[in-house]
Amino acid sequence: MTHEVLTALEQQLRPTTAATYRFSRDLQGPILEMNTRGLLVDLYRRDDVLAQYRTEIVRLEEQLDDIVRDGIGLEEWVATSSWRSNKQMCILLYDRLGLPTQWKRTPGGERSRTADRDALERLEHYLMAEPVVKHIFALRDLGKKVSFLSTAIDLDGRLRTSFNIAGTTTGRLASSYSDFGTGTNLQNVENLLRSVFVADPGMKFCNIDLEQGDSRGVGAIHWQLFRDGRYLDACESGDLHTTVARGAFRHLPWTGDAKKDREVANGSFYRSFSYRDAAKRLGHGTNYQGQADKMSRATHIPLNHIKDFQTNYLAEFSSFPQWWRWVAESLRDTRQITTLLGRQRVFFGDYKDPETIRQAVAYEPQSITADTIDRGLLALWRANRIQLLLQVHDSVLFQFPEEQEDDIVPWALSCIQQVIHLKGDRNFCIPGDAKVGWNWSDSPADPNALRKYNDPSRPRYRTR
Repeated sequence: MTHEVLTALEQQLRPTTAATYRFSRDLQGPILEMNTRGLLVDLYRRDDVLAQYRTEIVRLEEQLDDIVRDGIGLEEWVATSSWRSNKQMCILLYDRLGLPTQWKRTPGGERSRTADRDALERLEHYLMAEPVVKHIFALRDLGKKVSFLSTAIDLDGRLRTSFNIAGTTTGRLASSYSDFGTGTNLQNVENLLRSVFVADPGMKFCNIDLEQGDSRGVGAIHWQLFRDGRYLDACESGDLHTTVARGAFRHLPWTGDAKKDREVANGSFYRSFSYRDAAKRLGHGTNYQGQADKMSRATHIPLNHIKDFQTNYLAEFSSFPQWWRWVAESLRDTRQITTLLGRQRVFFGDYKDPETIRQAVAYEPQSITADTIDRGLLALWRANRIQLLLQVHDSVLFQFPEEQEDDIVPWALSCIQQVIHLKGDRNFCIPGDAKVGWNWSDSPADPNALRKYNDPSRPRYRTR
């Protein structure tokens, strides 16, 4: 049956889709190597981190009980209920606090009350619900981390994941538990959790991360379609977010001096947000047609501030509306988007639906980043000089003999940083940032954690 399906599909391949198919097949080598090798786990460090998380869970549980008992006056709920239960959370939020009931469809098609993440995000803005919801978010997050660290480790002390080459529409790899039912998804792991993963004896980690991959992809698209280099120039300026802030917050005392302007951009914009923070968050959201009201709910920045930002931002980088129209017209005419790197996607949704258009707008920049890192991954594997460990969206983690650092790292960067020739004799390259160390975290307090490769103070050999 599989062979019959393959025979039928091969007849539908065209030069563009055939190239993507060959690339996907080529990736099987490095993917199988990463799936098989896994990451070595420091079991003592894992137990320390688990203890920290469990202590924090107890502290937050006690605070939540105090809020519900003393702040809301529901002592009986504290004695009989748990934040882990969806049913009991629904009773607290809807029956006791009287908040608007949130619903979802069950697999059988019936409506059911829910206290899932989407529901809590909608309720968080109610004054009575906010402290409860924030504690639930924190407790659930910690619960996932405890579950992650408690995941079964293989008998050789390694934790493995299973990468799926065709797991996403953009070309990004997806990951889940290993083929033997152990391990877990290793692509969304926070810094403290990463500290439990260590290099093998005599080896050293290198993590190469693409810098502003999606944003640079957007800039390349603007140049390729409209010969507008303003956004790509901003990306290549060395400080995209200060450059964006300079155009979006025109009332500030900009000087034209890069160092002084960064100090201006680091000034307070709203609550904990600096102008530079806002430029980063709001600029990225606006690139993909982010709606001001939704961005306001996500960031807690007032709606009028976001509208003012978007007005100035789109005036400064006026190719964004042109690009969005081009995407909508492509969906209308062909239902397809083909990226700069030749990956084609057909969109089956209603071409007039704003959500379909937003998905199509985000598709090409995200796909450029995914294919760039995967091309680098393949080049590293084919050279057979290092041991691949993980691909995490826009970065690659590998290990190498620690005495070969100054030979391996510059070479690996050259594999990742690929030059693409755009129209109009302009070259485009997404730079990589290399960090080296003996565990996967980048905590400044840990001498064995990852440090920038070009940092002269980085340790040369492992601290025991």
